Amino acid sequence: MDNPPSPAMTVSEVDDRLAAFIKSGIYRFDNANAFFIDPVRVLNRCYTRFRVSPSTYYSRFFPTLNNSSTENPQNAQKISRKRKRRDKEKKKDQALNPREQMADRRHKEVRLALLEVHEALLGANQLLETLRNLRNDGEKNNGGLISQESELDFVELGSVWQAPLYEIVLKVHEDDTSVGNAGVESYSRRMAPVFDNLVANEGNSDIEAELLDHKYILPKQSCFYMSDLRQIHNLVPAESDCGFNVIVIDPPWENSSAHQKLKYQTLPNRYFLSLPIEQLTHSAGALVALWVTNREKLRNFVENELFPKWGVKHAATFYWLKVKADGVLISELDLFHHRPYECLLLGFSQGKLLRLNSIPDNQVFVSVPGDYSRKPPIGELLLEYAPGLKPARCIELFSREMMAGWTSWGNEPLHFQDSRYFLESEL
Repeated sequence: MDNPPSPAMTVSEVDDRLAAFIKSGIYRFDNANAFFIDPVRVLNRCYTRFRVSPSTYYSRFFPTLNNSSTENPQNAQKISRKRKRRDKEKKKDQALNPREQMADRRHKEVRLALLEVHEALLGANQLLETLRNLRNDGEKNNGGLISQESELDFVELGSVWQAPLYEIVLKVHEDDTSVGNAGVESYSRRMAPVFDNLVANEGNSDIEAELLDHKYILPKQSCFYMSDLRQIHNLVPAESDCGFNVIVIDPPWENSSAHQKLKYQTLPNRYFLSLPIEQLTHSAGALVALWVTNREKLRNFVENELFPKWGVKHAATFYWLKVKADGVLISELDLFHHRPYECLLLGFSQGKLLRLNSIPDNQVFVSVPGDYSRKPPIGELLLEYAPGLKPARCIELFSREMMAGWTSWGNEPLHFQDSRYFLESEL
């Protein structure tokens, strides 16, 4: 059983909360400024004919035949102890420099809140039981890690001279309800340049797309613009009333881990100063959400150079707390260089609207991580703080995944739209 419910919360309400999570993918903790997210359930609300495969999304932190470290908890514990010992030796042998001292102060300020949220998760036994089965949810066969060998390299494709000639074929699904063909599926095909062009699925159903013998799934009412940083100004609207109310940014910060895993290309920090955030902002203003690592040098750059250059005023900080399938943190909370959380800095790019929504600081969202660099889909949770009229116009910069109702820009927004990450829905 879960921990006894508080006087304000009956057993029935606990069950209702879990039922709401099964439907929405979002579980709000009681008396905590926090929630748990199942990215697969959240993403699947963007699709009708297809659904995200849990076994391919959760390619890490679940026991699999291909992952001996998660299969053998002792190995993970040994690695954790080595890291912890190494950090302790560093602190013992060498005093923290000023940047490290500031990073340590930031950690201590949020540490208690993170512990309370983690305790709330460990006390929600019904949720934990559901969490353990996330990878197998709705799948008859639990596949292993997917092969990366045949994936298209969009960065390379976009850099060759033939790039303007590459076209993507949109396969728009239509139901033929004419007499004699009732229920027969039919498709219309539309071709569009895949690079330096806004490609949209304006329908109320997800569609298939084909590019160089690869298939992709585009969520309903979504669009993408695939280009390098030099072409981003093509997304700036002619009128500010057509700008964006929510701007989520996940920059490819320089990171040794990313280089080691060869998952994506990174850029020097100075490149991000050129992002046209003010020009992308709606006339009513925009909520800007920026993913950052825990490096103090980067935080200083954002606070003292990047946000001022963008015209963004910092309003709050959210935290993504990462756990394994059993609810345990992916690393020790106090490991100096391997914190089990990332930060999302929120701020406002002001338009003509003088009054902006207030944002509660230090909100925490918990999830089991997916693939490297893949962030949980928290766009819906940001909408309540978006300035201006609803529905809000939303964009993600440096996107590697698409969402219903959003514009996705980057040099590989189709990365996680590959059909191998999806299953056909059972109608």
